[in-house]
Amino acid sequence: MVVLQDSPTDHELDRLFRSLACATRRDIVRRVMAGEDASVSSLAERYDMSFAAVQKHVAVLAEAGLVSKHHHGRERRVRGNPEQLAKARALLARLEQLWTERFAQLDAVLADPPPPQA
Repeated sequence: MVVLQDSPTDHELDRLFRSLACATRRDIVRRVMAGEDASVSSLAERYDMSFAAVQKHVAVLAEAGLVSKHHHGRERRVRGNPEQLAKARALLARLEQLWTERFAQLDAVLADPPPPQA
């Protein structure tokens, strides 16, 4: 049986998965995980939305721990946090294993015919 110990709190998970529920935020995460730090303004150039809207998306990702923001001169740079993404991936893998085990148990019950009744 899979035990979900040392998992993030429900609040942390809600924040994490809510932040990843948006396609724009998932794309931002992909971009900053794939390369070097990116400035908020360079990220904003890639989307059909205002700089302020992209800044808000980055803030949601930062609150979830998926990215961090830091100053580099006059720029605000965004850096991906692979450790937080790995936590989400590990949790999903544990949940998948849990459900796989449960379905295997159900299959075993369904495969074992009930004894005939008198």
